[in-house]
Amino acid sequence: MEEQGYTGTSRCLRLAILAAILLVLLGLPTALTLWLTSVPGRSFAGPLPPLSKAETALASQLRHDVAALASEPHNVAHPEALDRAARTIEARLASLGYPILTQNFDQAGGAPVRNIEIVVEPAVPAAATLVVGAHYDSASLAPGANDNASGVAALLELARGLAPLRHRSALRLRFVFFVNEEPPFFATDRMGSAVHARRLAASGENVEGMISLETLGYFNDAEGSQHYPPPLGLLYPSRGDFIAFVATPGSRSFLRKTIADFRAHAAFPSAGGTAPGFLSGIDWSDHRSFAAQGIPALMVTDTAPFRYPYYHTVQDTPEKLDYDRLARVTLALERLLLDWAEPR
Repeated sequence: MEEQGYTGTSRCLRLAILAAILLVLLGLPTALTLWLTSVPGRSFAGPLPPLSKAETALASQLRHDVAALASEPHNVAHPEALDRAARTIEARLASLGYPILTQNFDQAGGAPVRNIEIVVEPAVPAAATLVVGAHYDSASLAPGANDNASGVAALLELARGLAPLRHRSALRLRFVFFVNEEPPFFATDRMGSAVHARRLAASGENVEGMISLETLGYFNDAEGSQHYPPPLGLLYPSRGDFIAFVATPGSRSFLRKTIADFRAHAAFPSAGGTAPGFLSGIDWSDHRSFAAQGIPALMVTDTAPFRYPYYHTVQDTPEKLDYDRLARVTLALERLLLDWAEPR
């Protein structure tokens, strides 16, 4: 009888230990995933409100800008078209009264290329810096309407909307149009954002964060239209009707602040979170270059290939985009930046 009792007790102990091990193995990854992907605030839900006059006007301007930039492939394989895209951006910025800064660098085996930058100068020289960027090159033979004329058009609007704060802003706002984001330069030291981030980090400037505007203009209300790298599909919406805020774990605090403030200013669905860079798509934009320099950085995106069926194809043309919703997102970002940069 005593031996049977002892054996039963041992079996119960072994089962308890096994249960504890399983709890650790399953519970800790689940808890970590939820911690990484949790964001503050609540996403807008329900029918979108009618477009305001400002949003309607902006939708028309965004359509015009995307068409001007995405009529042909423009990258180092098409250098004349790439230069035309750069000059289109520079002409628009000059019309807004900005001095234009160019960051020229030699392209290995090809013609020189350039990043394009304008600065909303702060009231106080010691103010912290925020970088907002979008790449203006397209992939391969793609005209690049969504990837990434949509991001460039939004950044041009932000430059227009923030211009009244020049020389009185609480932040130094660097708006940068990057070259060479697409392959074969992606994740190399010849990526335009990598060149810019290295130089900015070496300058010792106090950079508070970086926001990359990447592929912003495609939305789909159908169930099942949104996809994710596993296992994120278990946590996020199945309809591609939202804008996403994405970062790697080192930028979690910056991402949480940004999406919380976006939700405070936007009547538009949003989702976001952080995940390791080895997950497909998480660091597929210029924010990766700044994160590599220890600068908090995130991507704002419609999730690109996880929603957009014309990603990196010749069918990435201007008529595919939803300019009304792109206008809503752009104006919400403008209000967010105005709130951050408005003199106190």
